Amino acid sequence: MGQRMSSLCLNRPFSVRDVIIANPLVLAPMAGVCDGPFRLLCKEQGCALVYTEMISAMALTHDNRRTHQMMRISDEERPVSIQVFGPDPAVLADAARAAEKAGADIIDINMGCPVPKVVRNSEGSALMRDPERAWAIVRAVCGAAKVPVTVKIRKGWDESSVNAAEFAKGCAGAGASAVAVHGRTKAQGYSGKADWSIIARVVEAVDVPVIGNGDIRGPEDVARMMAETGCAGVMIGRAALGNPWIFEECLHYLRTGELLPGPTPSERIAMAARHLADSARHSGERTATSEMRKHLAWYIRGLRGATRVRDQINTAPDLEALRGILAEYRESMAPR
Repeated sequence: MGQRMSSLCLNRPFSVRDVIIANPLVLAPMAGVCDGPFRLLCKEQGCALVYTEMISAMALTHDNRRTHQMMRISDEERPVSIQVFGPDPAVLADAARAAEKAGADIIDINMGCPVPKVVRNSEGSALMRDPERAWAIVRAVCGAAKVPVTVKIRKGWDESSVNAAEFAKGCAGAGASAVAVHGRTKAQGYSGKADWSIIARVVEAVDVPVIGNGDIRGPEDVARMMAETGCAGVMIGRAALGNPWIFEECLHYLRTGELLPGPTPSERIAMAARHLADSARHSGERTATSEMRKHLAWYIRGLRGATRVRDQINTAPDLEALRGILAEYRESMAPR
């Protein structure tokens, strides 16, 4: 009973300034993943706040068509945060105006991406080594946008320069309405173990909501992170790949203290087919054929015959072929 009550107490909304987030569950901004169809699937399963994949501020200034398409959002997925990245306060301020015009409910600044091509340009987690520039960026974006501005950071650059608490305090002082913290350093990338204690230290350091991120694999991890750190929200990333049900499962656990059974193989394949159809309507058949291969592989991961079907998916010439592969696979999973 104690665990049940603990979970129930954690199922609470929070606010990013004037934007109400209905529950603690947040979809992480993942490059090449968080397009409109995926965000909407996660929203339908109970995710309270979704992020776009990170969008280059410089590409927006060059009026890049594909970059503007990445900011297409629908009313069904609100509230939605458009995440931007870049090294220059003025350019990011322009990007914030574009994001607001596109309908963002929240604008997030990426200061945590560890990818070398981003870091080389003094963007992403490189900004954690240049706090004054980072805080100038936050001030510029807050000055340009009427909607709330948030920042996503990491534990620090490496273990010898762990500065998330002081960095987050500076971001909040510059106007950020919330901070998301990944419990790994830039040097770790996505390897090793996330340090949740740094999330707790950020919670203590700032008076804005903190969203915890790192090593969330299921409902019990969500409850444990909230209990251990005091964070207002929990960001789920890789665990949602091919598994939008994780939000329903986590929300149910936070409400009841009970674990739901996972989806059946047939349900997983049906969701993959639905996601494929949504992607085709959103991006066109050619783009969907290319971009959905990884998603389909994630949906069937661990199922009987998945290796064979994944090979078929990777060599399918068009959308119709992908539909046929999924239909045949689902039929093979039906009870006999």
